[in-house]
Amino acid sequence: MSEPTTAQHQTRETEMTTKTATASHFARSADGTRIAYEAHGRGPALVLVDGALCQRTLGPSRDLTSALEGSFTVHSYDRRGRGESGAGKTAYHPDREVEDLVAVLEAAGGHAHVLGTSSGAALALAAAAQGAPIDRLVAYEAPFVVDGEREPVDADMPPRTRELVAAGRRGEAVKLFMRTVGMPAPMVAVMPLFPRWKKLVTAAQTLAHDWDLCIEEQQGRPLRAGLYAGSTVPTLVLAGGKSPAYMKNAQQAIADAVPRGRYLEVAGQTHMVKGKALAPVVTEHLLAT
Repeated sequence: MSEPTTAQHQTRETEMTTKTATASHFARSADGTRIAYEAHGRGPALVLVDGALCQRTLGPSRDLTSALEGSFTVHSYDRRGRGESGAGKTAYHPDREVEDLVAVLEAAGGHAHVLGTSSGAALALAAAAQGAPIDRLVAYEAPFVVDGEREPVDADMPPRTRELVAAGRRGEAVKLFMRTVGMPAPMVAVMPLFPRWKKLVTAAQTLAHDWDLCIEEQQGRPLRAGLYAGSTVPTLVLAGGKSPAYMKNAQQAIADAVPRGRYLEVAGQTHMVKGKALAPVVTEHLLAT
């Protein structure tokens, strides 16, 4: 990946929108793409980075914001191609999402703490390794497979997902993702009956982005040497106490690979972590002196 874009290479704008009940602001990424975000609370700036299919109005952002806004000014944003954020005019590359995160960090005051969950953790770790202006980082369960505790993810998952979306089979792309990450077949079958299904299908094209971010680290082999060697950020890598062994092993491997990394388990939690359980651990790390 290339070096992150600095403030001198970005333009930013903040404007209001009436599309949602909450005021949205916009940062301008390096390639001109508008990235929608909102901010709540008071205290040091903290940026949340969501996982696959999630956005400000779908996923853990609202819960995490509620749990953390008493100690931080929490910035949640719609990742590229989701919610109110633009999709960009060029072919996707993970570097563009690093630049999007940098744009939000700049909008948050030029630097901030970061909490990334699932593929958002993978994105945040990559940004830190590239020198993004992150003060302290918490990475919760980047979805890696680094040993034989779980079958590797098929390496062709990104192109398969793009082919399904291009063929208009967006729902099939979402179901493929759900099956791959281990959702039980009966639940996958009934998902189209849930109100949130429409939002999931609308964001189906972004699933290939998440596969692109993580696929090399989902092949059941140790992390690439030097993957996070460029990071100088104090990093807390978390796993849920009830998460499977492969996930815990992957997080330990990440912590070992980050120069200033530390591993910790959050008791009683799974990949679907609850804000109230995560907030005390996050706060202790980010506000440490």
